[in-house]
Amino acid sequence: MKKVVTMQDISCVGKCSLTVALPILSAMGIETAVIPTAVLSTHTMFQGFTFHDLTKEIVPIMEHWKKEGFRFDAVYTGYLGSLEQLDCAAALFDEFGKDGLKIVDPCMADAGKLYAGFSEQFPKEMAKLCAKADIICPNLTEASFLLGIPYVTSYSEDDIREVLKKLTDLGAEKAVITGVSLDGVRLGAYAYDSSEDRYLSYFTEREAQQFHGTGDIWASTMCGALVNGKSFDEAVAIACDYVKECIHITLKEEHHNTYGVNFEEAIPFLLKQSGK
Repeated sequence: MKKVVTMQDISCVGKCSLTVALPILSAMGIETAVIPTAVLSTHTMFQGFTFHDLTKEIVPIMEHWKKEGFRFDAVYTGYLGSLEQLDCAAALFDEFGKDGLKIVDPCMADAGKLYAGFSEQFPKEMAKLCAKADIICPNLTEASFLLGIPYVTSYSEDDIREVLKKLTDLGAEKAVITGVSLDGVRLGAYAYDSSEDRYLSYFTEREAQQFHGTGDIWASTMCGALVNGKSFDEAVAIACDYVKECIHITLKEEHHNTYGVNFEEAIPFLLKQSGK
């Protein structure tokens, strides 16, 4: 059985980070170990949420795992809340990612702004973690912060290609920018594989509403598809299709909430797309 470890926070209510990564990877037939970086009462879309930092638990967890001789087919990091946690993630890659796939979803910004609590230093340190990865999958805002370039809302295909090449120059072999739209009608992902000097893209029809947590769903799905032996192109397509289906199913529900998509109901679709 394939094994993945993912390091990110967990929200008691709200569909993002570990509350989507663990069920999605498990449904794809992958044994999933977790390193929770923090526990929140809800995700950050809500006001007044509680937050308990778990940084001090991370190193003891990894030390125990080393004694047990655990090995993983992939190491995947999501939201990391501090510079210290970035260091822990780097250690996780060094110790448990030697023989497996290393994926960084550099969750730190959206809509042109860093998330609350992150300093200007954070993107520079996140870029160092990205250098250790095989694949990174930022959105356009995160890509801009990683590279120290201005965030733009209007761009051409050539612009996206230039940013992708610069992202792989950080050190990762492959980079994917999520949430890309070149025509305003379709939305998807654009990627670059530096080992083959090859670009690829995959787009689906844009849905009428956006939801919190879909980037985490996308990254988790791509990770699972790759670990299950899908090609890079196939994994990007499966992730895009699944996120679209999650949103589509959610919008069909008359009184759907706005704090997450009904990814649970779309799992049969994911398994069919994945050949499970």
